Amino acid sequence: MLSDARPIAAIATPAGRGGIGVVRLSGRDLAPVIEAVCARALEPRHATLIAFRAADGSAIDQGLAIHFPAPHSYTGEDVLELHGHGGPVVMQMLLARVLEAGRAIEARLAAPGEFTLRAFLNDKLDLAQAEAVADLIDASTEAAARSAARSLEGAFSSQVHALVEAVIRLRTLVEATLDFPEEEIDFLQASDALGQLEGIVGRLETLLDSASQGALLRSGLNVVLVGQPNVGKSSLLNALAGAEVAIVTDIAGTTRDRVAQAIQIEGIPLNVIDTAGLREAAEVRDEVERIGIDRTWDAVQKADVILHLREATAPDTPMDAQIAERLPAGVPVVAVYNKVDLLASLWSGVMEPVRSGQGASGSGATASGAHAVPVGTDRAAESLRTGAPGRSVWISAKFGTGIEALRRVLLEIAGWHASGETVILARDRHLTALRSAQAHLVQAQAHARAQAERLELFAEELRLAQQDLNTITGEFTADDLLGEIFGRFCIGK
Repeated sequence: MLSDARPIAAIATPAGRGGIGVVRLSGRDLAPVIEAVCARALEPRHATLIAFRAADGSAIDQGLAIHFPAPHSYTGEDVLELHGHGGPVVMQMLLARVLEAGRAIEARLAAPGEFTLRAFLNDKLDLAQAEAVADLIDASTEAAARSAARSLEGAFSSQVHALVEAVIRLRTLVEATLDFPEEEIDFLQASDALGQLEGIVGRLETLLDSASQGALLRSGLNVVLVGQPNVGKSSLLNALAGAEVAIVTDIAGTTRDRVAQAIQIEGIPLNVIDTAGLREAAEVRDEVERIGIDRTWDAVQKADVILHLREATAPDTPMDAQIAERLPAGVPVVAVYNKVDLLASLWSGVMEPVRSGQGASGSGATASGAHAVPVGTDRAAESLRTGAPGRSVWISAKFGTGIEALRRVLLEIAGWHASGETVILARDRHLTALRSAQAHLVQAQAHARAQAERLELFAEELRLAQQDLNTITGEFTADDLLGEIFGRFCIGK
C-alpha cells in the first residue's frame, strides 16, 4: 500500500441495506471518472444532484456527487464521493462502474484503511490521529467515543509534540556543552538541566496516567463469575447488567453454558461472563453439565478479573477452597458473599430502605425463616454500611445490596480514576512508547546527577526518549507497523 499510488475506490458505508450509501474514489486527476459517471463537470466541494451513468448511458442510480480537489480533502488527494441509495446491489454496481471508468487512470479497489493511510502519508493526520479514526468508529461507550474524538482533534498529539519539543530544547543544551568542553560553565547548574528534566518527567507521568485510563476505555475488562451451583452468579449478572440477561431459578445448575453481557461502569466497558456452577466430579449429573464446567475453566483462564461467589449464610465449603486453589495466579480475585438478605439479625435498624423498594442503594433485607448469622457478619455489616471497597464484598444480588460497592472494587482493580475531559484513548503501542520514554528519562536523570563524566550518556538517553515519543505520532515508524495498524481498519476508511 505504501508504494502503490494508483487511485483507489471502495464503498465507504457499512455492508447491508441503508437509506444512503457512499462510494469513494481518491487519487490524482479524477476528471475521466467524473466525466464518465457524472456526465458533467462538478463544482468543487458542492453537492450536485445527478444521475450516475452506466457505460451505455443508462442510469444506475440518482444521488449526490461531491468533488474535493487536492489538497483540500480527507486524503490530501483529489476525492470523488458518490452518495446514492444504500442497497448492497446498487452500491456494488456503482463501485464496479467507478472502477470500470477508472481504468484509464489505473484505479483499483482500496485495501482496508488505505484512505486514512493516504491522509497520514499526505500529512492530513498524524499517526495518533489516524488511529483515533478507527477508535472512534469502534468505540463501545460514550466516554470512549468522546476520548477518541479528542484524539482525532489532536489533543493527544499536541501533548506528545510539546514533550518532544521540551526534550529537543534540553538536548540542544547538552549537545552544545559536549561540543564546547572548554567553556568553564557548570552546564547542569547554569541551564537548570535537572530542573528541566524533572519537569519533562512530571509531564510525561501525567500523560501516561491519562493514556492508561484511556486504554481501559478502549479495551475494558473480562470479568468472570465463578462459584458453586445456586450461589447467585446469574442473579449477579442480571444485577450488574440492570436487565434479566440470565435465567434465574431455585434449581441448582440452571446455567449450563457461559452467558456473556457487555456493560459499562463509569464508561469502562466490561464483558461480564456467567458460568456453569462448579461442583465435585461425583455430583456432575450429565455430559452437558461436564462440558459446561470445562467451559467455565476455559473462561477463567482468559479472565482479567474473577468474582468468586460464595454463600453469605454459611461458612466456606471444601469445594470453595478447591475452586480458590484452581484460580490462576496473577489474576485479581474478589470474594463475593451473596444472599446477605437472608441474614436477619444482622440488619436490625438498617432494613427499611430495602423493604420500601430501595434495594439498589439500601443496606440489606430480611426474609422469613432467615438463617442464623454466620461468623464474619460483622465484616459484612461494616462493608455494607460504609461501602468500603475491598477484595471481599458482601452483597444481595436479589435486592441490589452492595452492588455499588462491587462496582467500585472493579474500578479499583482496573486502576480507573475519573479524569474528566483529559483521558486519552490510547492503544497498547502508545503505552509501550510512553513507558519506554519514561525509562530513558529516568536513566537520563541518573546520568545528569553524575554530572560531566556522563554527559554523553545523558544526551543518548534523551535521544532515545525523543525517538520513542516520535513513534506515537509517526515521525519514526516502520513500514510494517503502518501496514499492521491500517490493515485493521474497515474497507472504505
